[in-house]
Amino acid sequence: MTEYQCLKIEKEGPIAIVRFNRPGQLNALSSVMMLEIEQLSRDFLEDESTRVVIFGGEGKHFCVGMDLRDDRVLSKNLVKRRREVGLGGRMIKAITEINQITIASIHGAALGGGACIATACDFRVASEDAVCGYPEINLGMNLQWLSLPLCVRLIGPARAKRMVMLGDKENASTLLDWGFFDEVVPFSNLREVSFEFARRYARQAPAAAQMIKQSINALTSSQDNALMHMDADQFLLTSNSEDRKEGMNAFFEKRDPDFSGG
Repeated sequence: MTEYQCLKIEKEGPIAIVRFNRPGQLNALSSVMMLEIEQLSRDFLEDESTRVVIFGGEGKHFCVGMDLRDDRVLSKNLVKRRREVGLGGRMIKAITEINQITIASIHGAALGGGACIATACDFRVASEDAVCGYPEINLGMNLQWLSLPLCVRLIGPARAKRMVMLGDKENASTLLDWGFFDEVVPFSNLREVSFEFARRYARQAPAAAQMIKQSINALTSSQDNALMHMDADQFLLTSNSEDRKEGMNAFFEKRDPDFSGG
């Protein structure tokens, strides 16, 4: 089995449990961690024994999004830089293309890229303390990683605009009401409820279940690539803006940003 720096992998019969394992960094997504999630997701394409994959987080949170302290330096070459910033999108696409049924088991915060991972899964079971949000706009940047359509399909255009354009953290009760979460339970029950969810799908005929999943995904995502193929380019544009600099400075200085539109 592949050794991972940032992931823990367990198997219980036909169920695989993938845990983000950077608790000291609140499971923030470093470039190494994203590459590992992408590779692991591709590996499931060759795994016939696993029927359900549960994604969860070690420590206090599911995943707080991109690690803004990641020391990865993007290439100065534009062609290569476009490919490098596409890593998050490749990770999310790899999760959506897992043949097995996927469940996000969410506690604490699922923010930014963490929320993107949750929406890339087929189902989301959350604890009562869970919050989700897309704070990218507070950093002066767009939501990327091919994830906007995933959010819109779950909660509709008006709520998606509210969630993505305001960058607020929404609580579990609200997200259950909106259809973002499938079930909300006390934290003490989260593991067992997530496993029972997984067991029910694992008992189904795997070929039929996987074909149904793929057909539904194809029906609902047929326009995604045409609409979202430039979201990494939008990030490259916003990353050079004055508002992006202000958003980052405000984040590290723990204050509200003062955006100018520049």
